[in-house]
Amino acid sequence: MVEGVEGGKRGVTITLDGVRDKNVMQLKKLNVALFPVRYNDKYYADALSSGDFSKLAYFNDICVGAIACRLEKKEGGLLCVYIMTLGVLAPYRGEGVGTKLLNHVLYLCQRQHIGEIYLHVQTNNEDAIKFYRKFGFEITETIENYYVNITPADCYVLSKFFEQSPPKK
Repeated sequence: MVEGVEGGKRGVTITLDGVRDKNVMQLKKLNVALFPVRYNDKYYADALSSGDFSKLAYFNDICVGAIACRLEKKEGGLLCVYIMTLGVLAPYRGEGVGTKLLNHVLYLCQRQHIGEIYLHVQTNNEDAIKFYRKFGFEITETIENYYVNITPADCYVLSKFFEQSPPKK
């Protein structure tokens, strides 16, 4: 375990750990439980290669959530972060696990001078939209028929932009 913080309502400990070859099965199991889509090998390769931008969350030593990101280069060579997935098992929602995962990635973005972080959310996922808005994300685009085999197929792109400070001379 890498980072631990007392949190939650009952003095529980929420810790984050990096996604590595030896624990990537935890991420796979969470994704099966949490999401209506199946992720391919490229997804897991991206999660593994993103370093600190992908984390598993443990609630009193039980793996209950994860964030998996991909680093992307924008035009002009600027880096941005794409949140591929962020999920917490239902019994552990509202305990600060998702907040801890997202705050970790937002902190990394600011520390590494990344200008944008974004994700796709199904248009009917009001809980997720509300969650991300609390952190300053805004709906920047609607994409019709983004998802295959799930209804609704449309998604919103939620984005958060960071102020870019000029590099120090």
